[in-house]
Amino acid sequence: MKKLELKFTNQEGKIVTYSMDQPVEPADAAAINAAMDEIIVQNAFTSNGGELVAKSSARIVERMVEEIEMQ
Repeated sequence: MKKLELKFTNQEGKIVTYSMDQPVEPADAAAINAAMDEIIVQNAFTSNGGELVAKSSARIVERMVEEIEMQ
């Protein structure tokens, strides 16, 4: 399962991560950058540490899970 993680810095200086399932690939860095700017400008999300004030990073994360059969 892949997720797009958007990481922001809040007013307390802490990193806040928002994840979205099934990101479009290949990732469009310019579009992601613009979307993150708009999230900050519109104050679209808040966190326990206050408003989002800066972009930190963005990444696509893939998680592999393998079930172990119990007998």
